[in-house]
Amino acid sequence: MLDTGIDIPEIVNLVFFKPVYSKTKFWQMLGRGTRLCPDLFGPGQDKRDFYVFDCCQNFEYFGQNPPDADGALAESLTERLFKAKLELVCRLDERQPAGAPPDGDGTRTEAGLRWDVVRELHSRIRGMTIENIMVRPHRRLVETYSDLDRWRTLTPEAAEEIGTLAGLPSQVRDEDEVAKRFDLIVLRLQLSRLTAEPGYRRLRQQVQEIAAALLAQTNIPAVREQREILEAVAGDEWWQDVTLPMLEHLRRRVRHLMRLVEKSKQALVYTDFVDELGEITEVPFEEFSVASDLERFRAKVRSHLRTNQDHVTLQKVRRNRQLTPTDLAELERMLADCGDEAQIEEARQAANGLGRFIRSLVGLDREAAKEAFGEFLHDRRWTANQIQFIDMVINHLTENGVMEPSRLYEAPFTDLAQHGPESLFAPAEVESLVTILRKIEQTTEPATAAA
Repeated sequence: MLDTGIDIPEIVNLVFFKPVYSKTKFWQMLGRGTRLCPDLFGPGQDKRDFYVFDCCQNFEYFGQNPPDADGALAESLTERLFKAKLELVCRLDERQPAGAPPDGDGTRTEAGLRWDVVRELHSRIRGMTIENIMVRPHRRLVETYSDLDRWRTLTPEAAEEIGTLAGLPSQVRDEDEVAKRFDLIVLRLQLSRLTAEPGYRRLRQQVQEIAAALLAQTNIPAVREQREILEAVAGDEWWQDVTLPMLEHLRRRVRHLMRLVEKSKQALVYTDFVDELGEITEVPFEEFSVASDLERFRAKVRSHLRTNQDHVTLQKVRRNRQLTPTDLAELERMLADCGDEAQIEEARQAANGLGRFIRSLVGLDREAAKEAFGEFLHDRRWTANQIQFIDMVINHLTENGVMEPSRLYEAPFTDLAQHGPESLFAPAEVESLVTILRKIEQTTEPATAAA
């Protein structure tokens, strides 16, 4: 249940209640307990450890360094829906002229259905946050297909690329699992109509049973409003010349009623067995490493700064304003609430300066980052790729506060400029970029020190 996408720092007990043969998944599950949490057990008593109750000898298994057995994980309902919708778009593209404009909505025409589904997929991709650690490796594709024009005609290669995004988290999501299961049934029905698959009869029967179950509850106003279409679907005549838009109309009218299907109509499985806990033993695990003291200190400082984000000095750090010795002294005073002098000095040395350490935690205000590049961008005509590259730099600064020029030659920047910024900019322009990055870094220390 807790492998990826879960971030609850307060977790101190994990229970492994199934064998895990994937080393990747094993470490992801352990990672749920490694999240740092300042003051968890009281003021100054940070989270320093957590317990794992392993009922299936996973630690013994992985302690023997077995070969990787990372099989494919079962796809989530959201992934299956995404891929089914994508396949529907591709099948519809085969039945109409390339780039055909929408003609009515999805309950009236196939062209309208095609674009309604495209807009759903496009919206989900636009909701993917580039800063998310799972999304970041797919940044190029996410940014490419966030452009609706890319969806006018999908080539097989484009569809394959989009399919790799199906499992990525998005801010656009539907929490109604029961309704989503009905969506998937209807999608498969639509695909079966297009491909003449043998599963069509079984899916049709399933929908008819759902309609019959809902008709038994017409005393509920929401069900009574859809009585006409439910009666038609429960019979056989409606299905004789059913079309894709008709199925889409059914889906939109009925999906919100799925939660009203009586539980007695749903299959229940009863079990009667007793779990017995065997002998409890501690298993040493040499591979497991804990967070360093500096990482703990960073987490504690970040939490402290978040509660003081309106402080004048912190605002100067975030807005790229030149710090003074007085500002540095104030920052050091704030850090004194989070650790001792040794920890503060270690942080200063690791970040090449106290101001830079703070900036790496609070980031740079996006408008301040844009302002730093204002003169560089002014009165020049830039290509779309050049503008995208600068925007990526601004995104990095917004998240991390400062940026070493050497990062320009690493991913994700090399996804756009394979051989570094010289692939897009003239040498003088690259030099200007480096100068801007250095100036942003210098504002984190007093002017005399920066000089």
